[in-house]
Amino acid sequence: MASEPVPVMTVRYSPLEQQFADVDEVFDELKALVRSTDFTLGKVVGEFEEMFAAAVGSKYAIGVGSGTDALKIPLKALGIGPGDEVITAANTFYATAGAIAETGARIVFVDCDDTFGIDPDLIEAAITPRTKAIMPVHLAGDMANMTRIAEIAEKHGLKVVEDACQSLLAKEAGRPAGTWGIAGGFSMHPLKIINVWGDAGIIVTDDPEMDRMCRLLRNHGLRNRDEMEILGYNTRLDSVQAVVGKWIVAKVEDIVAGRIRNAARYDAGFADIPEITIPVRRAAKSADERAVYLNYVVFAERRDELLAHCRAHGIDAKVHYPIALYRQDALRHLGYEAGAFPITDRHCETMISFPADQHLLPDEIDYLIGVVRGFYAR
Repeated sequence: MASEPVPVMTVRYSPLEQQFADVDEVFDELKALVRSTDFTLGKVVGEFEEMFAAAVGSKYAIGVGSGTDALKIPLKALGIGPGDEVITAANTFYATAGAIAETGARIVFVDCDDTFGIDPDLIEAAITPRTKAIMPVHLAGDMANMTRIAEIAEKHGLKVVEDACQSLLAKEAGRPAGTWGIAGGFSMHPLKIINVWGDAGIIVTDDPEMDRMCRLLRNHGLRNRDEMEILGYNTRLDSVQAVVGKWIVAKVEDIVAGRIRNAARYDAGFADIPEITIPVRRAAKSADERAVYLNYVVFAERRDELLAHCRAHGIDAKVHYPIALYRQDALRHLGYEAGAFPITDRHCETMISFPADQHLLPDEIDYLIGVVRGFYAR
């Protein structure tokens, strides 16, 4: 058998080197920040919050220390704690479960469907007298079925806090991710749609009391310098990160447009490969529906072999996520048996992620498509 050809191209996954290749403007503003010594909840944090709220279409935005805290803080603001239950998707990232667990509430998983969103047909069966909230997850850049989820939440008197960490500017029925519930949480981790130079998160809400409580909770519960209204946390957005955030959020529409364009090129290239299944996408091709492709994900036969083949040919493909969250050792205490969430399990076995960021070149995408096509043609 002939040996594998030497890769003719390298396709990296992370776009950070390209994204931050020219940041003189950022350093100029950082120098001004240092001169001002306005390091903690400074003026620039408020400026960034206003820009982010405008980009998402919410009344308020509250900067916090991480995407995980952007999910935890709204739950705490709702008074959720020990003895309560929060429903979320079984196929999510660790942080969703971690944020719920930090409140002391019980995590209740519901299976997903092939859009990657929590299956709304299964939610009501998971509701108990202890259920206080639903945390839908907008995974990989698309949205969960928020129309159905909002109806279910209203029917049962439940609050909705959206995990929108992966889907900034995604839309359903014209409404952006994060704006359907009482609050939405976003991450600005370096591998998200917009990113800063470390961990950071931001909460959005239209509710003035939620805004007030989140601002208290992120800063020790302090009403002012000398008065503590409630017990809170130290999870302030650093002024330094807000400087970076201002620079990148101004580019977010172009970032999303580039990702959508690249996903369309992938779709066309994979459409006639029988072993590749392009996921069902809730986002229609209209101005009211939009997926933003944090990751470009497909279902692949012989996924692990394909992954190895891609890496041997210089393509840094990923799997998000190979072990279902409910099967992780940290969550065995929840008592879920293997096979409890069959769609999640199937996704774990077949999903593969390719880079979709705005800095990818058409030649890189075409090379990647060719490598995948070559694997199945062997």
